[in-house]
Amino acid sequence: MLVVRPAGPADLDHLLELAILSGPGFTSLPEDPDQLTERLDLSRDSFTGSLPPQERWYTLMLEESDTGDVDGIGSVKAAVGLKRPFFSYRVVNNASSSPSLDIKIEHQTLVLVNECTGWSEVGSLFLKADRRKGGAGRLLSQSRYMLIGAEPELFAETVLAELRGVFTPDGACPFWDHVAHKFFPMEFDQADMMTGSTDKQFILDLAPRHPIYVNLLPEAARAVIGKVHPQGVPAMALLESEGFRPNGLVDIFDAGPTVSCPRDHIRTVRDARRMTVAVAPEVEAELPSLISTDRVEAFRAVRQRASLDGETATLSAETADALKVRAGDTVRIKA
Repeated sequence: MLVVRPAGPADLDHLLELAILSGPGFTSLPEDPDQLTERLDLSRDSFTGSLPPQERWYTLMLEESDTGDVDGIGSVKAAVGLKRPFFSYRVVNNASSSPSLDIKIEHQTLVLVNECTGWSEVGSLFLKADRRKGGAGRLLSQSRYMLIGAEPELFAETVLAELRGVFTPDGACPFWDHVAHKFFPMEFDQADMMTGSTDKQFILDLAPRHPIYVNLLPEAARAVIGKVHPQGVPAMALLESEGFRPNGLVDIFDAGPTVSCPRDHIRTVRDARRMTVAVAPEVEAELPSLISTDRVEAFRAVRQRASLDGETATLSAETADALKVRAGDTVRIKA
């Protein structure tokens, strides 16, 4: 059975493997054991409540319970931009005209902004290639919203997600090569690593202080602004199905889009309901449901069949064991 559960220090080897498989541009999964160790310690302290709510970064692992294999990762940051700026480019539409010549021109500029301070962020969604079918991605993605819905007061009123921008099959990034690299004379991987491991002062020091006129950029760069990496297209579809929409912000290095949604309007947060557990040897239900515990500290999630009757959800013994719940406990269910 596939189970989504909290990540902790014992997951270092699994997380390093996923980081290597994720490839370039996946800022939240650096191929650095020290950074990943810190992240897993942070995840443990977040789930146990050892940190102030706004400092928490919850990391989730997708595990095959029968084998112990870890095949995917997702995460929720309680708040971004508080201790380190959260920089983006805002795509600004401009218009100018000359009535005497009867000419009107529309153009776009990219303006460096720090607009998302205090928002929560869902991210780090990545699965091994052989797990990208059969609903595993949807389970992992929606589990993040079940986590938010378990204790929504721990999260901000607006939730965002950043998607990786376009890279070519040989690993080149058109926006980086034609635009960002002009301001940051280093390798993409170095800039990407510094974004996750420093206070981002280097961005303030080196980033352009004036708007960048999109029409002046090479076509290869213009074409990828706000576009998603091919591997990120399914993730974008899942976000859109939950109510996330592009908000006009793009990443400063690869120009990947940012999407956002009010927390309480996220479909899974809104539609899941709390129910009391009953346990039976077998359960008859036409379709499986998304089921999670109702507390952040002991969070687990599965997609299994449950018989729903009023305020009671009857689970199989196997499902109850996977969630580590007993009869009389409370779960959250989205049918």
